Formats: sequence, structure tokens, C-alpha cells
Amino acid sequence: MPTNRQFVIDYLPTGKLTPDVFRPAEAAMPLPAEGEVLVRTRYISLDAANRAWMWGATYRAALKAGDVMAGGGLAEVVESRAPGFAAGDLVWGDTGWQQYATLNARHVTKLGKAPEGEPITYLMSVYGVAGLTAYFGLLECGQPKAGETVVVSAAAGSVGSIVGQIAKIKGCRTIGIAGGAAKCELLTRDLGFDAAVDYKAENFSKALRAAAPKGIDVYFDNVGGAVLEACLFSMNNNGRIACCGAVSQYDAPQAHGPRGVPGLIVTKRLTMRGFIVMDFADQNAKALADLSGWVASGQLKVREDIIEGFDKLPNALIGLLAGDNVGKRMVKVA
Repeated sequence: MPTNRQFVIDYLPTGKLTPDVFRPAEAAMPLPAEGEVLVRTRYISLDAANRAWMWGATYRAALKAGDVMAGGGLAEVVESRAPGFAAGDLVWGDTGWQQYATLNARHVTKLGKAPEGEPITYLMSVYGVAGLTAYFGLLECGQPKAGETVVVSAAAGSVGSIVGQIAKIKGCRTIGIAGGAAKCELLTRDLGFDAAVDYKAENFSKALRAAAPKGIDVYFDNVGGAVLEACLFSMNNNGRIACCGAVSQYDAPQAHGPRGVPGLIVTKRLTMRGFIVMDFADQNAKALADLSGWVASGQLKVREDIIEGFDKLPNALIGLLAGDNVGKRMVKVA
């Protein structure tokens, strides 16, 4: 019987993430109990939230030393002891960083097939958490109207790249914030953004104001910190801010919030709304129908960053936090 390769958290970091935080381990093949499924992990999702879980409890319990590193995965059912699941089914669940996992069937989502001609990885990116987060965060929290200006940070990432394209589909002027000239060029050249601003450039705030001379109506925030602050000062009255994440803060021991809170929120009558994708699960079918339609029509381009090899997981997450990826980053396990 094969063993189960894993990455275990050796210690909780207090500074920037380094590879030695994760210790390779091997365990016996797990056996499913009644109501569980045994799955073989095929792709592991890498997300900025992975790092946030090491700081403390969020919408899930905090991680601790000795835990198998947590993370969502696209997996194949090997054995089922739960009704509704059978060997060969593709599922999404919290597999963690391991080749095999036993999961409570109540916490597993059975996946359909990607449309013909599309890779199964789309089930993790545009039809998975990234695409649904972009869809609901922008449309439900941001509520953009045609002709408005929408700004999204981490715009070349898994969520941001989709947010900007949906905003364009909805008739908005769309501005992406990303790190480096190459990413900014990709946003305007390949993904149809109207403008892109490099947050690493000198006088970022001035460049943002030049890109959005009429102000910002909707800001989709993936980063927090100084970028959120700059956008707050450029918001129009009655603007909406969808708070999705704060990647600029996750790998920093001394996180800081933006100035202008609550003053600007009051004087500009802004709405800031935090959310997680599960809040809108009852609307998933409509969202997936819209997303697949936009992909089929060519209005929505999917960017994925697939790294092969289970051993690459630690450095792949570190690179994600440094902004190395374009589109949805994942590791192919097998």
C-alpha cells in the first residue's frame, strides 16, 4: 500500500514565510470512515489566505505547528463510504498539502466536467473559488453600473484578473493595479483593461489619479495597506469598496491599516463590504452559467499558473506572496 506524502508545519513563522516552515513527512494511507471519502489529490490551490491562516483564526480555525498544511484541492475519489460519491468522481475539498486525504462528505463539493475543450484546471480557477469570488465580490458587493470607473488591486492575480474583465463586460472603465511594467502591459494588452497602474512605481498615488481623473466608483480590494489608502482618497461620493483580502499584510509582522478611516468613509458616504465566497453559495449556478458563457464567447480570458511537482509547494506559495504569478496559481501533484 502506498504511503501518503505530506507537508507539515514545522513552526509558525513570525516574519516572512521561508521554505523551512514546511517539513516533508510521510504517513500511512488514510482509511475512510462511514460518511467519508478517500481522495487522491491532483491539484493543490495556492492562495494568499494560506499565509493568513498561520496568524490566527479567520473564517477557519488557526493553523498550528504539527498540522498538515491546509489548502484546497481538486481531487479524485478513490473510495467512498458516503452516499452520492463514487470512485472516479472529481471533487473539491480541503485536502491539505498531501497526496491522499479522507474528507467528510458534507464538506466536499462534487465537481462536474469542464465544458468540452477546456482543461479540468478551469474547475479550480474560473469555475472555482477564484472565479466565484470575483463574480460575487464585484457584482454583489461592488454593484458596478455601466459607465462607472472600477479599480481592482492585485489585478494580474487569480481573482483580480477576472474582476477586471467582468467589469469591462458590464460596461465599466476598468483600471488594474499590479506590480511591475510587464504585468501592467499584460492587463491592457491581453485582458482588455483600459489602464493599469504600477504600485511599485514612484508616486503611485499621482499615477492612480491620472488613470482615474473622474475618481473611483468601485474599488475591489485584494491587498489592503497603502494601496487601499490611495484608493480611499480617490473614491467618489457613494462609492463602493469590496474587501476581498489584504495580501500586502499577510506576510508582514506589523500590518497597518489605511489612513482616512473612518473619516473618508463618512464624508464620501462610502460603503465598505467584506465577504467570503461561501456567502453567496445559493447563487452559484447562475454565476457559473454566466462565467462559462463569457469564456465561450471569448469575453473572459483565463490565465493559470500551473507548477508541476508536489515538492514545489513551499516555494510556490512564497512566490505567490511575492507576486510572481499571473492568474490562478496551483501545483500539479500527480
